[in-house]
Amino acid sequence: MRFIALLFALFTPPRTPAALKPAMQYTLRVDSTDLSGWIVEIRFRNAPDTFRLAMAAHPEYDDRYWRYVTGFTAQSSTGTATVTKLDSAVWQIIAPRGEVRVHYRIALPRAELPRDAWRPFLSATGGLVGGAHAFMYMIGAERLPAMVTLDLPAGWDIATGLVSTSDPRTFTAANADALVDSPILAGRLRQWRFMAGGVPHRVVYWPLPDATPFDTVAFVSGIQRMVGQAIALFGRAPYREYTFLFQDGAYSGGLEHRNSVTLGASSAELARDPNATLQETAHEFVHTWNLMTIRPVEYRGVDYRTQPPVASLWFSEGLTMFYADLLLWRAGLPLSDSTRVAHLERLIARYLGNPAYPRFSAEAVSRVAYNAAPGSLGDYSPSTHLQGELIGTMLDLIVREATNGRRSMDDVMRLLFDRAAQPIDGRDIERAVETVCSCDVTPFFEAHVRGAGAIDFDRYLGLIGLKTRVTSGPAVFNGEQERDLRVYGWQPEGESRVQLMITNPSSVWGRAGLHSRDRLVRIDGAPIATWSELRTRLQRLRIGDTVRVEVQRPAGPFEATVVVTGFERPTVRIEQVPNATPAQRRLADAWQARRE
Repeated sequence: MRFIALLFALFTPPRTPAALKPAMQYTLRVDSTDLSGWIVEIRFRNAPDTFRLAMAAHPEYDDRYWRYVTGFTAQSSTGTATVTKLDSAVWQIIAPRGEVRVHYRIALPRAELPRDAWRPFLSATGGLVGGAHAFMYMIGAERLPAMVTLDLPAGWDIATGLVSTSDPRTFTAANADALVDSPILAGRLRQWRFMAGGVPHRVVYWPLPDATPFDTVAFVSGIQRMVGQAIALFGRAPYREYTFLFQDGAYSGGLEHRNSVTLGASSAELARDPNATLQETAHEFVHTWNLMTIRPVEYRGVDYRTQPPVASLWFSEGLTMFYADLLLWRAGLPLSDSTRVAHLERLIARYLGNPAYPRFSAEAVSRVAYNAAPGSLGDYSPSTHLQGELIGTMLDLIVREATNGRRSMDDVMRLLFDRAAQPIDGRDIERAVETVCSCDVTPFFEAHVRGAGAIDFDRYLGLIGLKTRVTSGPAVFNGEQERDLRVYGWQPEGESRVQLMITNPSSVWGRAGLHSRDRLVRIDGAPIATWSELRTRLQRLRIGDTVRVEVQRPAGPFEATVVVTGFERPTVRIEQVPNATPAQRRLADAWQARRE
């Protein structure tokens, strides 16, 4: 009630104009006859005579939607308003104090297929709008609340993390962060609701017109069971309500928000398996705690500038991967790996098969995970998700052994959540682990978080009486020897040539002398202009083929001859050590149990 009262006060004509802060009311209009974009109007009451508006940059996916702003104008009720573009994402308005209205249009860029689930779109039956892709914010007034009214085609329902009002088309945002962090899914929607932890949750699905029917009861049930496990892990939800925004026709990636998530979910895939998107859903949902609430120290509030590198993403992403899998396991939901042992075997095999991990620390890999061009680590391509998940797993084993099974990483996560008022860095994570286990983990953090070096998996698995057995053999896919295609292409915006990306220097491409960021000119004498053309050419290759690759480097042209072969891949099996003690066996049993 206090928040509604504040809004009422802000949008009431001022008695003492000089004492009041600007009030902001947004209207987003979609015209059913023109789905190439939408119009935004911002009405400011008590606006200062000079103010700046900006398009926010998302810390992970800065899609730079300031590029698609057209027709930016401003009108004052008491005089002339002038507009100046100060920066790529910043506009300045000068007008007499009082009421000012700003208008602009977002002209949607050409859709890429498959469509990313976090990117906005419009169609005849619905779309994803709002958030950082639509709403500018006033610089210096980021803490002020705002109202949002949606003027949409008739028959469209609305689902969003914004706070609803008595008007079904009007919502409120407590501040600019909430405004740009709340995408809006609108259209002909299907919706289901459930309670978990005493908090309402909503599952919303936007189907394509020719959507395949699927088992919606099983679909929602899986989500509900996962949500229950997440709230049980952390003890409480960090939101008052939560909305899952699923879209047919988008690929299965997603993007987390404070009280909502955007996800792709193909109806055809859900018809084959109603839990097909559950792993990705769990990952993005755990981010509600581990990233959105337990926030890295480098994370800023709403900002039009690109997010600086984040050193602790190994934790924010890796431990989220760890718990996305674990929560589904605890809920008894289907997973790609049948046991925790099988899951860990697969992760360790991927780690051992990539020479990047012993070479780069977890913090170094974290710093190039977001907003860094491919090839930032040269001819190596590590994953902060994989590296972080394995570090989290080893820390879990350390904690369990040090506390004789009484505690685990669950307790570390709860402790960090309780302290979430303060952002975290690697030292804070280290101290939290030591608080829980009453043990010294500084050598571990020095070796694998701040420093580079291969993880000695047997050392930590040995704490619970387990060890690895590693063999190597030809990589096989679908029963056939896999071709060494450990290379891909990337085309920076504004460049006419594809850049090669070598993912492993020991690949046939790396051994032939090619390097990441080489600009591709021709393959076997044929010009290659796009990544799509390169991918098509690569897929035609067979083992034994010889390929002539011409590239351009700053030092001049270079030509390499590549002979396509297969390659080796490690296989890992986790076994019990022969002399495991009864205490170690109990720890291993508890680690593998669904309840732990």
